[in-house]
Amino acid sequence: MTRFLTVSLVLGLFAGCSQPRDGVLVMAHGGDAAWNHEVESIVDPLRQQWPTEIAFGMATPSTIEQAIERLESQGVDRVAVVRMFISGESFLEPTEFILGLRDTVSADPHGMHASTDSAKSCPASTNDAHAKALLASSTPPPSTAHGEPPSHDGHHMEPPRRIHVPARVLLSRDGLADSPLMDQILVDRVGALSRDPNNESVLILGHGPGDDAENQRWLAKMRQRAASVDRLGPFRRVQCETLREDWPEKRAAAEERIRRFVEEANHDGGRVIVVPFRVSGFGPYKEVLEGLAYLADGRGFCPHPNMTRWLQDTAATTLSGS
Repeated sequence: MTRFLTVSLVLGLFAGCSQPRDGVLVMAHGGDAAWNHEVESIVDPLRQQWPTEIAFGMATPSTIEQAIERLESQGVDRVAVVRMFISGESFLEPTEFILGLRDTVSADPHGMHASTDSAKSCPASTNDAHAKALLASSTPPPSTAHGEPPSHDGHHMEPPRRIHVPARVLLSRDGLADSPLMDQILVDRVGALSRDPNNESVLILGHGPGDDAENQRWLAKMRQRAASVDRLGPFRRVQCETLREDWPEKRAAAEERIRRFVEEANHDGGRVIVVPFRVSGFGPYKEVLEGLAYLADGRGFCPHPNMTRWLQDTAATTLSGS
């Protein structure tokens, strides 16, 4: 009897000390089939280390909830949520609220599209009339297999709402622009197109936020990442610009400035290399640069081994920060 009690006690102690099973949830904006496929290709290697799911969307509660449910069905009880956005500021507040990590969210549920005078803090809930009013004009496009928005410009949003998450959630904070791993991607993209650096200018184009102060932070990080491009040069000039894509009154000035740079860089036998500072694809830049001479292969950060490495490093760092 004594031996039975001792064995039971030991087994109970082992059970109580069992390690949590870790999983990874990658948040990505989502796009068309090609965009999503490129993201899935860089996420796939993570599955050799952890159960891994993708939640496409702009802090979309339904896709986050579904992805976490899929992880929990695999026995995961601790989740590293890796936010694969250019800026660590993008959608941070809504994501924290959705996961129960904060009690309020700014009035703009987009989390990155607010101007400084409109980002007033307010409670957010399923019945938040203000949040729903902000989204009333946004018609959700047809969902794909994972429920993600099918295009970057669709801006399918849902009102921020709390989801039930039995698992312990750990949230990443940095964006891709914070990582020196992006330096090599830019070097590789420019290097594949460059033939005569002395007569070439490089234009690195990003989406950009609406808030002017945040936009300056974007540009500062873009310049930091782009500094490594000069190891291929020296080039005539390396210029970083944001299009401010979702704010027409700011986009018009940005388009004019971007086109002027390309026109001037083509003078005196110059050539212009255009590289997108984006997760995937060329975005709307073909239309913006219509009629101008430039070189581009249309590739963003994906596909590239450093994107998988960034995901692995960020997931491991997030899990170790528990």
